[in-house]
Amino acid sequence: MPAMPPGVEEGVIKGLYKFKTGPEGKKYKAQILGSGSIIRSALQAQEILAERYNVSADVWSATSYKNLRNEALLAERWNMLHPAAPPKKPHVVQILENEKGPFIAVSDYMKMFLTNRQMGAGRLNHFGHRWFGRSDTRPRLRRFFEVDAECTVLATLHALAQRGEVEPSVVTQAIKDLNIDPEKQFPQILAF
Repeated sequence: MPAMPPGVEEGVIKGLYKFKTGPEGKKYKAQILGSGSIIRSALQAQEILAERYNVSADVWSATSYKNLRNEALLAERWNMLHPAAPPKKPHVVQILENEKGPFIAVSDYMKMFLTNRQMGAGRLNHFGHRWFGRSDTRPRLRRFFEVDAECTVLATLHALAQRGEVEPSVVTQAIKDLNIDPEKQFPQILAF
């Protein structure tokens, strides 16, 4: 088994570390947070974004969204109860506060795990589900629930467009290029 990269031990334990830095020399910047086996989809999205859309996306491994959320909640509570003390910053804020671009969090689990407030910035876009009980392959399920590489690319481009960094026409073209059905019903509603 390969050794753990140096310097990531604390991030693994606390719930988040940078898995792979995006390529240099791209016009746009984004951050993709992935957990578990979906990290492969995040890495595929990183490649597509760089090759086709001039976006350098760093990929972060979220080893525990639960730990990140709990630590953020504890910091919020402590800060509220100690208003005169210097505020505590949870791990997720400490390591992401200086990163550029929107944050796209993808997961094979529940859609809600961290809020924008807990991230310390209004830049987090969540994509996830909890329905792998459906009988199908992982690639088809990820496409169905819109958490595969192509949908992660689309979510990243859409977030960049919302920030005014890319034109909406880029997002429209990506929908066609990535074979995404814009009229498909919302999977979270269909899953019930």
